[in-house]
Amino acid sequence: MKTLALANQKGGVGKSAVGCQFAFYLEQLGQRVLYLDFDHQKNSSKPIVKSGKAAVATFTASQLLAGQGVALPESGFVIVQGDDVLSTLERQPDKHNAFVNTLKVFLESVADRFDVCIIDTNPNPDIRYAAALVTADFVLSPIQLNQEALDGIVGLLNHQRYGYKKIKAALNPNLELIGILPNMVEPTPFQRANFKHLVEAYSKLLIVIDEKQQQFAFIPKRSAIAEAQAEGVFIAEMTKTAARDAWREIKPSFDVIAQRMGLGVKNA
Repeated sequence: MKTLALANQKGGVGKSAVGCQFAFYLEQLGQRVLYLDFDHQKNSSKPIVKSGKAAVATFTASQLLAGQGVALPESGFVIVQGDDVLSTLERQPDKHNAFVNTLKVFLESVADRFDVCIIDTNPNPDIRYAAALVTADFVLSPIQLNQEALDGIVGLLNHQRYGYKKIKAALNPNLELIGILPNMVEPTPFQRANFKHLVEAYSKLLIVIDEKQQQFAFIPKRSAIAEAQAEGVFIAEMTKTAARDAWREIKPSFDVIAQRMGLGVKNA
């Protein structure tokens, strides 16, 4: 089982939408998917549960970290929902090591049942965020093309406690940064300028689709994506022309991310 953590230390970047739609994409390809929602806002839990595609665990994410998880449902797509208690875990420092160890043991115990586990983290770098990165194989960071989000890349990499570089060096040497994924991208002069700046400053962190053409993975801003999330559906299964057009733009990015994870979906 490959474990992917979705991480960004800023909220409102559309991280949960990327996670949900990527999970639906993998499920459609026949991958067995486990989804853990570590954000107390539950922005992943709501559309996935509404979709009816996933079996819902009888315990929540905070209960999982506290060692109160029980057997998962017998299904090829399972979600462990977020809950309000998650926001209190940072205030229990004496239990932080136990939270991480419990998550690690849990993931090992279900590794033969799933092909991929996606962990949607909260935007604040706390113990939930750290536990995800300490136990993951890969990290993907959706960002928006504005200066605040671009500045946040430094925090993602170099946060003094939970930065990617520190966690990789000290706690999880196998953690691989797939890259940063520009999200909600619009064809405006402002965003084109920021994308150019992103390429100039962080080209090695971008996810290459076509090196010769200098094409990088991104997710466009499309109303169909918001509609898909609100309705709890996979955008590729929507019949609207706008949704089909959006999916044609999204799919190459999902394909290359899945390939980077070694999920065997090259010909998807």
